[in-house]
Amino acid sequence: MTGYGSADKGPTGPGDGGFPPGTARPGPLPPRIEPVGSAYLPPGAPGQPPAPRPAWSPPAQPGQWGTAPANAPAPAATPAAGGWGHGGAPSTTPGPSTPPGVTPGPGWPPASGSTPPGVPGQPPGHGHPQGPAPGQPYPAGPVPATKGRGLTITALVLAGLLAVVTGVQAYQINRLSNRLGDTDSRVAAAQAADGTRLDGLESRAGALEKQAGAAFNPEAVASAVLPSVFRVRAGNSTGTAFAIGKPAAGGGTNLFTNYHVVDALWQTGEREVFLERTDQRFPATIVRVDEANDVAHLRTNGKFTGLVAAPAAVKSGQQIVVVGAPLGLEDSVTTGVVSAFREAGGGEGPVIQFDAPINPGNSGGPVINGSKQVVGIATAKARNAEGIGLAVPIKVACDGFKIC
Repeated sequence: MTGYGSADKGPTGPGDGGFPPGTARPGPLPPRIEPVGSAYLPPGAPGQPPAPRPAWSPPAQPGQWGTAPANAPAPAATPAAGGWGHGGAPSTTPGPSTPPGVTPGPGWPPASGSTPPGVPGQPPGHGHPQGPAPGQPYPAGPVPATKGRGLTITALVLAGLLAVVTGVQAYQINRLSNRLGDTDSRVAAAQAADGTRLDGLESRAGALEKQAGAAFNPEAVASAVLPSVFRVRAGNSTGTAFAIGKPAAGGGTNLFTNYHVVDALWQTGEREVFLERTDQRFPATIVRVDEANDVAHLRTNGKFTGLVAAPAAVKSGQQIVVVGAPLGLEDSVTTGVVSAFREAGGGEGPVIQFDAPINPGNSGGPVINGSKQVVGIATAKARNAEGIGLAVPIKVACDGFKIC
């Protein structure tokens, strides 16, 4: 081959400065270098100017090597293993070698039938220091999908977390609903039980009230009875009288007392007596008398509450209260029990025997049971004995006068 010409002249040919169209101008040449001996140094070897770099065509498919233009110069002979020599011809022994100006990297040596990256007409390989040919862009390749896949995975993870949180919340809401239902059931059961217990307590309270009413309470009996009991003065005699039954037909109040209290006035034809209570004095009239049963019926124009007669006969052991004015002492109260109920005999009517203390002045006073009902009229006491009092049964008086 002939040597290079002067620096201001290029090879003969068409185009700019005699260079083929599409071929890059190599630029100014270095000073003339004489070959050492008969050895040949190809263009691009150390000490020689670089070969013109033809235009590069992009690969038909991503990942394939591009092709050089048709007018590109043929590549130099492949050197033998061991690299390029100095001062001798290149070796034609087949084998992999690294061309001048190419740095070994990933993918080297290339596959059979392909041109290694960095060879004229091809783009640089991965990690190769050379860039694309002057005026040519890097070849287009596939856009990496790493970022898109990461966003998709993140969205899936967030959706899964949201589903888990929603499921947990639904489970907790379900549990709370069940617990609220159980609580409502327990509250309803407790309220029902409380209502049952309350009903039971009310029933027991009613029963206790009845028992308390039936229980003997002298104070309660005396408080209820005393306003209807009076000291009666008949001439020089004194005794006790009490209002009974409903108001009289012509107005006023009916009363019972003993016949022996008003006997002196009745025998003389006088009919007026006086009812005394504390500092009050009310006139009354003797209406009728029953000498056999020792009962007298009085009437006054004053209005007083009449006591109620017991519907049943007394029984032995029944507790009683006797109210009267013994020795003129009004509003006196004594208590005792029914000792016996004596039937009529020997021309005398039935009597009630009791052990409550009585004295002169108690005659005509009411004998009251625990229900605040009149069971008898106190009439006498046994002489030379204690605890033996006698009373006329109230039924006898009511049947005889029809005013109860």
